[in-house]
Order: sequence, then C-alpha cells, then structure tokens
Amino acid sequence: MGEYSISERIAEEEVIEWEERELEKLAEDGETGKEKIMEQAELKQEGGKLGEEAEAKFVVVFGRIYDLAQKATAEGKQKHRKIHERIEKFVKNQSVKDALEQYSQTTKEEVVRIKAGLENRKVKPNIERDYDKASSDGVKKGEKNVLITSALPYVNNVPHLGNIVGAVLSADVYARYLRGRKINVIYVCGTDEYGTATETKALEEKVSCQELCDKYHAIHADVYKWFDISFDFFGRTSTVKQTEIVQDIFRKVEANGYIISDTVQQLYCEVCKRFLADRYVEGICPKCGYDGARGDQCDKCGTLINAIELVEPRCKLDSNRPVVKESKHLFLDLEKLQDECHEFVERSSEKGKWKAHNGYTITRSWLNEGLRPRCITRDLSWGVPVPLEGFESKVFYVWFDACIGYISLTANYTDKWEEWWSSPDDVMLYQFMGKDNVPFHTVIFPSTQIATRSPYTMLHHISSTEYLNYEGGKFSKSRGVGVFGNNARDTGIPADVWRYYLLSNRPESSDTQFTWAEFVARNNNELLANVGNFVNRILKFVDSTSKYNGVLPTPDFSAIDTASSNENENQSHAPLTVVDDVNALLAKYIASMDAVKIKAALKLAMDISARGNLFLQESKIDNTLFLNNRVLCDSVVYVAVNLVYLLSAVFAPFMPATAKLICQLLNAPTRSIPECFDFALLPGHVISTPIVHLFSRIDEKKADEWKARFGSE
Repeated sequence: MGEYSISERIAEEEVIEWEERELEKLAEDGETGKEKIMEQAELKQEGGKLGEEAEAKFVVVFGRIYDLAQKATAEGKQKHRKIHERIEKFVKNQSVKDALEQYSQTTKEEVVRIKAGLENRKVKPNIERDYDKASSDGVKKGEKNVLITSALPYVNNVPHLGNIVGAVLSADVYARYLRGRKINVIYVCGTDEYGTATETKALEEKVSCQELCDKYHAIHADVYKWFDISFDFFGRTSTVKQTEIVQDIFRKVEANGYIISDTVQQLYCEVCKRFLADRYVEGICPKCGYDGARGDQCDKCGTLINAIELVEPRCKLDSNRPVVKESKHLFLDLEKLQDECHEFVERSSEKGKWKAHNGYTITRSWLNEGLRPRCITRDLSWGVPVPLEGFESKVFYVWFDACIGYISLTANYTDKWEEWWSSPDDVMLYQFMGKDNVPFHTVIFPSTQIATRSPYTMLHHISSTEYLNYEGGKFSKSRGVGVFGNNARDTGIPADVWRYYLLSNRPESSDTQFTWAEFVARNNNELLANVGNFVNRILKFVDSTSKYNGVLPTPDFSAIDTASSNENENQSHAPLTVVDDVNALLAKYIASMDAVKIKAALKLAMDISARGNLFLQESKIDNTLFLNNRVLCDSVVYVAVNLVYLLSAVFAPFMPATAKLICQLLNAPTRSIPECFDFALLPGHVISTPIVHLFSRIDEKKADEWKARFGSE
C-alpha cells in the first residue's frame, strides 16, 4: 500500500478509533444497534473516510459489518447501497476471499463445539442446583426446612417498584439462596382478594368483585413472572380452602374464649343505605390534618384511626356526609393474649435474629402501648362469611383472614400443607414485607395462632423494609408518578438490571430514592464495567483459537510458587492469593445472606467480581503472558474461569437470568453455592463460544427521557 502521508495516517487512526468508540458500543446494544452500525458505516463511506483500497482502517470496520451485510435484505442493501457496493468490491480480493474461507471454517468449528458442549463438560460431581424449584414439597425431619412468605399484594392495583422490592423480590432472593445452598424450602404468595379495597375498586370499574380479582390477579402474576420471581406457588385468597381454614381457626379461637362481641359506633350512609367500611370513608386526619385519610389509616402520617374519628368524613361512593349508627361486631381479645404475644416476640426476635431490625421496634411500640381488643368483622358482602349465629350478614375483616391466606395458599400448593404449618420444631417461617405490614405479622397473626391452642409453625424471622421513594416524591398511580411493574418491562431493559438496581438500593434501614440517573449509572458503571468486563475479558481470551480454543488448561501452582523468585512476585502469586481473598469475601457473603442482609450480600458478590478484575490486572494477562510464561498463564486462566463459575452461583439469587447465561457461556450446569471457592470446572473442560455480552450500555440521555415519561414530583 506504499508509504502513508501524515494526513493519511491521522485519517486511518481516526477511523479505527471511531470503530472502537462508536461501533463497539452499538454492537453491545444487540438488535437495536445493528441498523445504527450500518448507518454509521454508510456515512463514513459517503464522507470518503474509508477510502477505496484495502487499507487497515477498512479491514477493521469490515470485521464489524461483514456478518450484518451478509444477512441484509434487498431493502437493506438498497438503503445502504454505497457501503454494500464497497463490501462487494472488497471481498473480490483473493486475500480477502482466503481470509473469509478461513473465517467460515472457524465459525463452523465453533458451532460444532457449542453443539458438542455436553460431551465436553468436565465438572465436579454433585455441584448442580436448580434455583427455580423447591427441593421438596414435604418437611424433612431432622433437616433445616424453611417456609417463606411475602406480604400478599392487594389485588386491586398494579404493584410499583417499592411494593416489589419490599416483599416479593426480597423473598425471592432468599428462597433462591436457600435452594442454592441445598436447603429444603418452599415460597408461597398470592393476591389478597377480599375486603373493602376490592369492593371499592369493583364499583369504580363497574364490574363484579370476582371479575375484578380475575383481571388484577392475572396482571400481578404477569408482572412477577417478568421480574423472574420464583414462587413455588402464587395463588389467591378467594378460594374454598381459604374459607374452610379461616372459619376453622375462628371456631377454635372462639371456643377458647378469645372472641368477644361489642356494639360499635360506625359511619352509615343514608344515601347508600349501608354501613361504610373503612375504605368507603375518607376525610381529614385528626392527628396531622391530611385531607384524604382513609377510614382505617392516614397514608401521610401512618396513624391507625377509627373512621368515626375523621374530621368532616365523606362517603367515597357518593361524597355525602355519613351519620353515626351502632353495629354489632366481633373482636379478637388481644388484651388477654398480650403476655403470651410479648413472650413470643422476645423469643422469636432473639432466635430469629430480627431484634435489631425495624420490625422489632415497630412491634415493641404496639406492645408497650398495650394491646386492646381488635375488630375482626366488617359489614361487607365480599369476603369469608362469619360462621356464627347473628353475624351471617358480615364477613371477616381482611387483616384477620389475609395472614391466614399464607396457610390456605400452602394448602392449595401441596397436600402436605399441614406438615409445613404444624411443625414448629422442624420448620422456620421467614416473612418479607414493607414496614406498614409488620404489626399484623408480629402481633395479630401470632396472637391468633396462640389463641387456637394448636401447635402452629410461627414466625422465626421477619424482614421488613422502609419505603422506596421515587425521584424525591412518592409513587402515585393516580398522578402518573413512578414506575410500576408493567412500566419496567416496557422500557426494554432486562429484568435482571431492574432486580440489581432495586436490591442494591433496598431500603433496609432507612427510606431510599429511585432515580433514573442512578439506575443508568449502576448499569453502566457497575454491572457492565465490573461483572460484564470481567466475564467477557477472560472468556474471550480462553476462547481465542490462537490460545486455548475454549479448553481449560491444567494449572501447575507448585511451578508458580517455585518460579516466584525469578518473576515479579505479585504477578506470580496472584493465582494463589486470589483464592484466599475470594474465600474471605465468600464467607462474609454467606453470613450476610444467612442473616437476610440482602443488600450487603449483593455488595459482597460485586466485590468478588471486582477481585476477579483486579486478579486479571495483577496477572497482566495478555498475549505476552501466554507466549512467555505459559505455566503462569494456564493457572491464571484456570482460576479466573472457575471464579466466573463461582460468580454464577453467588449472583443467581439476585440476577437469575444472568447467572444462567454465565453457565451457558461456560457450558456448565447451574451450580450450588459452595462453602469455599473450589475449582468445579476441571482441566479439559470446554466452554461455549462467548458470542453475547452479559450487559449492554444504556445511553445516559435515556434517564431524562424516562423521567419525563414516568413523571416526577
């Protein structure tokens, strides 16, 4: 090609830099980036930047666009006519033809290697674990058995990100972790379908309660499926078993003398001709003055209130001012159960290690204030009927029957449900929720269980979160502010990225904020730059046909130790020291997960990945190391690829799809979480061709676009 002038060299360097900077980023955008790549190449061609000869700069760009050009339709070729003409001319060169033939042959070999992957696996035995399935549907005597529930979401709305991270997502992480540790666990949840909230929404949408529940149950199930929540069973409370079990528990509690009746003053709408349940009333909060407080609770200050305490109450159905009338109701006599409930809370919080959490503080405030009889019936038609003479027209209050829903959901899942709920010595109950639901799980539900005088499986550990707020304000469906479950899917960002951001921002000890800018930054600066970079870098190195061709080498750590006096000591000892460092991080990870410190455990998983990146830097892994110190290079590769495999295990509870993809790239089964960093992939194991990236870069401009689309305060 002759001597280049200075201007020609500069032009060539500019094109090569452009390919690395622009086309490489577009390639990471998957399908959406392919068209943009051809558009960019077309523009360079039209601008005369690619030249007419087989210059190095065009060879570089050609490597990026050749496959796309081969798959282009007639319409696509016409659209980018000039660049396609340039390609057609270029491939007529004999040297290019030879290179393409070799490329095609290599590609065929790689496809064969992928297809023959199972035959080429060399993995330690008994390491596999399915994170998506329960290990058993029955209790295993003498072993650790864990029953997990997450607060039942109200069926009358679409869950927002705060609802998701506080309950179902957090519970899912812990369930997946236990499965990864080969512990017998089941995770049940479902939509909470009875109560005033459902009746109110059904009236608003002009449908029956059953039709409303059918509609929103499907919406909830679809959202959680997209978020990859691995319920063993996701059901609903409007079932025959729910009615049977709630009524059976009530009869036991009533027979034991813990149910009392009383006449209460209640708001009555003379226009509707009905007693107004809590959610049919709104007005001014007597404590904070918020105009919009419900008849059972003020959403602004959180105070639990009686509807008749509202200032200027109004009927939500017709906005008329209700009058006060008397109605006879049933009460759970919590005052009689206070001492036993107090003993239970102290015992459970100590044994289950939730004494330092906000759940304990909230529970203690209820107990310190003194428990009083609490009404468990309502003047509604949609709910579990009260099986007691004189109360046939009433149903159970949703917060009496909702927690019992955990039992009926288990009963709908397995015939062995009584094993799970009647084995206090063999089963540990873990429950996940937002802080507003705490008293019902630590006081009312346990007191109900105690009052039956039956041996129930009771709360072992409660994991409750504070609030996740949105861009400086609160989520509000009515005002169009915030991201709800279906919105997350509509952005096109994979569920694992959402899971990572929510869990790394989990409001464990204080409220946290969702911001789009941080969402984008965490994807680009943490997932892509840390995990994606480490996995992609080492797998591409191993996959190279000029190096290992995808085959794991046999390490020789003794040779490394012996050679350390002749080499840079830090570089030579890197494969040995990284094992110790990773083991220390892994031990902290397991301890954090056992204590349900989810955010801390995720941070430790990222630290393990970061240690992998540092390991590659310390080892200075490149072509020079491969050519000049093969013994060290083999050991670095062997350790690093096994570290990638470990990452698939520790990330599986948090980012299950990413973990599965890592295992696919490694041509390895989904692995359990080990006690220590072991080399589960053996020498001679063949990895798959790393043809995909774990994560893609998100354009920072998308943050402003999404913020405008989903609103802000």
